[in-house]
Amino acid sequence: MEMAGVKFSRPLTHDLLKQVIVGLGGELKRVLITAVKENTYYAELHIHRDGAWIQVDARPSDSIAIALRLKAPIFTHPDLLDSAPVNTIEPTKEEGPLDAESLKTYLQNLDPEDFGKFMP
Repeated sequence: MEMAGVKFSRPLTHDLLKQVIVGLGGELKRVLITAVKENTYYAELHIHRDGAWIQVDARPSDSIAIALRLKAPIFTHPDLLDSAPVNTIEPTKEEGPLDAESLKTYLQNLDPEDFGKFMP
């Protein structure tokens, strides 16, 4: 919804967390997708505040939504993507790499379930 520019009269959970991070003087520096275990992805929010780093364990879908709101980069190790059994859009020789608009469409069509089941 963030990418589509949809606005609500009341803040959603991701908007609330954005306000908490900013209100407490923090800055979301990055989201790191850390692991895949039994088809479940894991992520961390890396927040910088008053010279200290805070790492918060979070679901990747929530982490990505918050990163979009705070315009923070999203990272993972290439080996993690290679080992994960995820259906992705594979460009054909004729198409070449995804352009920005195709990537945006792909990301808009992602479902939280695409990241696996959350198991605390």
